[in-house]
Amino acid sequence: MNTIGLYLHIPFCDGKCAYCNFFSRRGSEEQLNTYADHLITSIRGWGERLDRTVDTVYFGGGTPSLLGHERLIRILNSVFESFNVDENAEITVEVNPTSTDELDFRAMRTAGFNRLSIGLQSANDNELKILGRRHTAADAKRTVERAQTAGFDNISLDVMLAVPEQTNESLDSTLAFCASCGVQHISAYILKIEEGTRFYALKDQLPLFDDDEQAAFYEQTVGTLSDLGYRQYEISNFAKEGYESRHNLHYWHDDEYIGLGPSAHSFIEDRRFYYDSDFQRFYHNEVTEESTGGDSDEYIMLALRLTEGLVFEHYEQRFGQPVNNKLISAAKRLEQQGLCHVDEKGISLTVKGFLVSNAVISYLIS
Repeated sequence: MNTIGLYLHIPFCDGKCAYCNFFSRRGSEEQLNTYADHLITSIRGWGERLDRTVDTVYFGGGTPSLLGHERLIRILNSVFESFNVDENAEITVEVNPTSTDELDFRAMRTAGFNRLSIGLQSANDNELKILGRRHTAADAKRTVERAQTAGFDNISLDVMLAVPEQTNESLDSTLAFCASCGVQHISAYILKIEEGTRFYALKDQLPLFDDDEQAAFYEQTVGTLSDLGYRQYEISNFAKEGYESRHNLHYWHDDEYIGLGPSAHSFIEDRRFYYDSDFQRFYHNEVTEESTGGDSDEYIMLALRLTEGLVFEHYEQRFGQPVNNKLISAAKRLEQQGLCHVDEKGISLTVKGFLVSNAVISYLIS
């Protein structure tokens, strides 16, 4: 059987950032303990049901580091006890840039965690304040250094583009800061104003960048990170060779995965379902059916997020037939506009194409 990824959602934060619309809550010690216990019960239940090897585990949030290293290790131990975990599995946990005060990185590394994702967002303290972040660039650097000393050699930093008051110079400074930390992976996301966030309520007062300005920041990021030795492999993700996020590649290759926790989604046995953003429904293992999954349109949509794009050979191996000639013809029309590349191996989007990827992908699969 094919391997699967396991996503564990930790829906707790010590405060809501101005741009964030992810499901999260503040949690008391009692609530954190209760949640950890129920998550372990869910892990054990799915382990009994599925005879599958897990090759990636991802603790996401929220802010998983708020659980502390003891709870995180206890949860990871339950994964090892419940599933056959590949000996070379990638095991990631998202941590706060202030985690030097919260976590014993040596204990976590010994327990099996081998990858960290740290939400830097910016190395400019004024931009961090605008975003509602409660750390400084110096905090992030200390956390990276402490993790490296503990044996972590696969670390990712998140960066946000088109932050109000960001400049070309401050963005270059942030990207250079990431490289100077010696991290292996960088994720770079354009700020989106999401309904239900503080930024959404203030959107008419904020000095937001227009589409062309956002595009310029994105193109600057792609070029600068390439010069710094980080290869773009997905719309928003860049890595040193061999350090691409294997867990996220499960999603983009349309592979199967289990997501546990409120608001977590799963794709397993040709079925997509999710847990509602409700603790009690998760505690009672009540899932909401979403759809069947894994059809050709879905596969194409996800593959085109990657710089390798839609590889014809991989598509034919999966679906037993070649890519539709109408789609290839449509891609050739877009190629004339500089939005994609088409050759005998496949179709891939350009940097310009990535900036309008939703429209491009919709055009191709329709």
